[in-house]
Amino acid sequence: METHWEGIPKLPNCEGKEDWIKVSENVSLRVFIWKPIDESLRNLSPIIMVPGWGSVFEGWRPLITEWVGRRPIIYIETREKSSAIFETKMEIKDFYMSKFTNDIAEIIRILDLKNDLHFFSSSLGSTILIDGMQSGVIYGKSSIFLAPNQRFIFPLWAKILIKMPLPNFTLKWLIKAAVWGVERKVKEEGQKIRYRRTLLSQNFERIRFSARYLMKYTLPDNLSNIIIPCAIITADSDKLHGLKDVESIADRIPNSKMIKVPSNQYAHEADFLEEIEDFHESI
Repeated sequence: METHWEGIPKLPNCEGKEDWIKVSENVSLRVFIWKPIDESLRNLSPIIMVPGWGSVFEGWRPLITEWVGRRPIIYIETREKSSAIFETKMEIKDFYMSKFTNDIAEIIRILDLKNDLHFFSSSLGSTILIDGMQSGVIYGKSSIFLAPNQRFIFPLWAKILIKMPLPNFTLKWLIKAAVWGVERKVKEEGQKIRYRRTLLSQNFERIRFSARYLMKYTLPDNLSNIIIPCAIITADSDKLHGLKDVESIADRIPNSKMIKVPSNQYAHEADFLEEIEDFHESI
């Protein structure tokens, strides 16, 4: 296990703690909670941050390092990640979308946040929140969705390998094959580095189980229940998240607007806070 999975990252201008929250009878998730040192900022509505499929903190370090000094941040590592604790043998049903959405709702309940919060999410994290908001499981004041997925598109060769009943010791080769596939498709160097680091840090069996379900999943056509202010962030250079699908999601969420940024990598950097704060000030 890589060292970036161990302990809460030490960041400036804030106090942080690491917690494992029991979201169901057999699953506990790791949560990072940061509060600014500045007492006047501690009572601001917190940001619930839900990153993408298998995403590791290091990819978000530049943005979060700047953000934690400005308002409370709660960073949730979802159940497909290596940090999640499973007390029983995993099954594919452990990675249904309803499990992901209920996890977020349970963490909000346990932390007693009620609806006084804002969301920031990426990729799978955005899809989880959109599904949960549409189904009435998750509520808040606003949400920023970076590159949400209408569906999860895997190349044919990956689908075949994911479905095959291969022994666990072969799974690391599947991850290496996925790294090769991503590096062929992604053009942004920063995004390429993030995905390589993410894929090589995974619990192989967990990633395969979640992929088997996600390759069949599609967001609902009707997203009209999502009535809070939403920003959908996309970049023309992002080849992993289809622009047409992202635009379709934005069209179907009533109170949403599209914000285009120079690149997917830019949305992980401290400079992106300017767009985030502009959005929050506009609502």
